[in-house]
Amino acid sequence: MMWANPFRLRRRGVLGMNRRNIDYIGRYNDRRYYPLVDNKLETKLVVRNAGVTVPELLGVVRTQHEIEFIDVVLEPFRQFVIKPAQGSGGRGILVITGREDDGFRKSNGDVWSLRRVKRHLSNILSGLHSLGGRTDVAIIEDLVISDDTFGDLSHEGVPDIRLIVFRGYPVMGMLRLATKASDGKANLHQGAVGVGLDISTGRNVSAVQFDRPITHHPDTGARLDQIAVPHWRELLTLASLCYDVTHLGYLGADLVLDRRRGPLLLELNARPGLTIQIANHEGLVPRLSRIELLEEHSRDPGVRVEFAMQHFVHHPYRGQQSLWESDTPAQGSTG
Repeated sequence: MMWANPFRLRRRGVLGMNRRNIDYIGRYNDRRYYPLVDNKLETKLVVRNAGVTVPELLGVVRTQHEIEFIDVVLEPFRQFVIKPAQGSGGRGILVITGREDDGFRKSNGDVWSLRRVKRHLSNILSGLHSLGGRTDVAIIEDLVISDDTFGDLSHEGVPDIRLIVFRGYPVMGMLRLATKASDGKANLHQGAVGVGLDISTGRNVSAVQFDRPITHHPDTGARLDQIAVPHWRELLTLASLCYDVTHLGYLGADLVLDRRRGPLLLELNARPGLTIQIANHEGLVPRLSRIELLEEHSRDPGVRVEFAMQHFVHHPYRGQQSLWESDTPAQGSTG
């Protein structure tokens, strides 16, 4: 791991796990609201009613008996996603991009039989992929088609945008790009690429894989220093609105850009990770403290977004040491 020594991290305002858990999650996240974000179906229904755009819900499988008739449910759809309502880290997500004879073609080209899809659904319901192994339900959603802007930036999977929202103010963001190492999932711990984003513009700040700086996508070879996320203000506004819906003061919002529908919310996280700081070469603490010092917190998501865009502008290092022990970036994969 390429983090610097603890003293330098503290000076740069890097938020550690213990402080995150005590000072932010413990203080600002009322546990009674956790079910709203820990269950993707609950999240979808609640935020949709509040005007937040989400991928279209095609169906829900709640019982083993319903699995027997899943071929009838899926018959109208050539492309869809099946996911556990209480899954985490991308586990249990099945992405179907087309049909092939009597089978279902995945994004990597593999073809699954109907029997295998049924077995996957049965595993979801039994809790194989859920938090704590609890029994679960399966969600069937419309497949998100990535915005053309991202082109060859990602390997197989759809790029998503993680935004940290504190008391309704978006304070830090990154673009997550799937790789072969991450098996097409936008999970940084599994090897996805994280591209830090300037909150004021939606433009790239830096890029990392396995906590080390890189300049190009390790699989596609695409440059990672010329990225500008479209619909940026709208994305920030959707994330900000999620605070009003969930009442969680510290949360992570995962969004995507669909070619047809524009910005969509995928899911929310009451315990968002801290690697977003590595992707941005900047700590969260100064930004969080700036929000805490406000005498009045606006109830208007648009006002909160405008404040964030004005006050959380990314500034180059200006001679400071970066967060890295070494600042020599790799061209692609980290070897």
